[in-house]
Amino acid sequence: QVQLVESGGGLVQPGGSLTLSCAASGSIFSINAMGWYRQAPGKQRELVAAITTAGSANYADSVKGRFTISRDNAKNTVSLQMNSLKPEDTAVYYCNADRAIEWGSLYEYDYWGQGTQVTVSS
Repeated sequence: QVQLVESGGGLVQPGGSLTLSCAASGSIFSINAMGWYRQAPGKQRELVAAITTAGSANYADSVKGRFTISRDNAKNTVSLQMNSLKPEDTAVYYCNADRAIEWGSLYEYDYWGQGTQVTVSS
């Protein structure tokens, strides 16, 4: 079983910065992509940013130029540097491991963290 543990959420003023971190643990053979999703009250969960093993990243249009995703494949960690935060960035942020394979397994599964709250408010 792969487990994802997030950290780094909190309260920040508009224009401020936060860094979210996520560590995947377990008997991990590979993870195709790691990313961050968010869900605001009353809204659907949406992709914020994701990065492949090769380092190819994609971002939601709403965060391009403000957020930067990075990944350490050896440590199975992913981080999201969030700058110039806006009130509309307020949401619960979830770490995702896409198509993770454990040692000795033939199957791929998606895994999710428990979520971390990010609140942007003055």
